[in-house]
Amino acid sequence: MSRAAGSHEGAQAKAGGRIGRFLRDNGLSLAFGMGFLLAIAGQAVAGRAEFNSQLITDGLAPVSFPDYLTSSDFAVDVTENWQSEYLQFFLYIFVTVWLVQRGSPESKNTGKAGPESDRDQLTGEHAKADSPRWAGARGWRQAVYSRSLGIVMGGIFLLSWYAQSVTGTASYNEQRLRQLQAPVSWGEYLLRAEFWSRTLQNWQSELLAVASMAVLSIYLRQRGSPESKPVGAAHTATGVEG
Repeated sequence: MSRAAGSHEGAQAKAGGRIGRFLRDNGLSLAFGMGFLLAIAGQAVAGRAEFNSQLITDGLAPVSFPDYLTSSDFAVDVTENWQSEYLQFFLYIFVTVWLVQRGSPESKNTGKAGPESDRDQLTGEHAKADSPRWAGARGWRQAVYSRSLGIVMGGIFLLSWYAQSVTGTASYNEQRLRQLQAPVSWGEYLLRAEFWSRTLQNWQSELLAVASMAVLSIYLRQRGSPESKPVGAAHTATGVEG
């Protein structure tokens, strides 16, 4: 084998190793990202079929796939799911600072309710060499960074909820116009049952899912999962992950 061929094979092996490490180190985000793309693609296909079926029933022409993707009907279905999911994470991030659940790996230890000390959180003078820069800062930078996850999650929730209200208004008015009824304003739509029905049916399911996870994980196990306690951990063990 020539030296050039050997170098080429060596470079390929290194590239393959880098790709393998990248896939291994980012498997969770890549798997869920791919699942999200497949799910939203499936939602678009099924949603268009349902939307066109309703249009045909109303005596109107069906829409193309690109037209459906840019329609308010598709947008409101997507954004109402997003806002409820981010509300779930936003509430869970903030509520678990202060509230605990004895025996749940989803909860802090019962004696650690609250924002905890600088020593526990590795902030200020207790920051380490590899800590994020703002963790060791003082004043507003540390205050913001210390709450940055909840702030971003809450911001995404508010933006997606606002987007749901805007696209929901457009979708609702399209239905009214097809029925020869006058459209309503954004403010009027926010006071209608249509908006709150869409909103609350998602909120209740998210809150139930979080409560179920917090309670069921006290008594049930999933071997190897960080969302579960070790299989042999006592039911009363709190804040312990497998």
